[in-house]
Amino acid sequence: MKLPSVARAALLALAMLTGTSAALADEGAVTLVIFKGGWVFGGSAGKGVMTFHGQTYGLTAGGLDYGLVFGGSQTTLQGRVRNIRRPQDINGVYAAAGMGVALGAGVRGILLTNQNGAVLELSGKQVGLMANVDLSGLAITLKE
Repeated sequence: MKLPSVARAALLALAMLTGTSAALADEGAVTLVIFKGGWVFGGSAGKGVMTFHGQTYGLTAGGLDYGLVFGGSQTTLQGRVRNIRRPQDINGVYAAAGMGVALGAGVRGILLTNQNGAVLELSGKQVGLMANVDLSGLAITLKE
């Protein structure tokens, strides 16, 4: 069965567009320092930087937690953000359900996605006294 030339051209154009959008997605390096504390309800605030295409951008982070939250901690995370086309794609709310305990120093890893499709893959050290089994949201904003 032979496809008409118009159908072949349309399929080729669709394949090129799909490949182009995936090829345009890129990644950058991210470092965040987050302070977290609470008792049942918790909150977090922090700042960091993202390096994307040789430029460095400031970040702010903050969020709320609900569940079993007790104590306080400081977490320094490093890693990458994937699937972004421009620096502003890191902006958004990242949601997670998690649990953990930090007594003194501990290690933490996290994988989050926002509404723009940006994927954060971060790991690092957590210091403090913290126990949590909670739902949390972290909003990250590019500093202007």
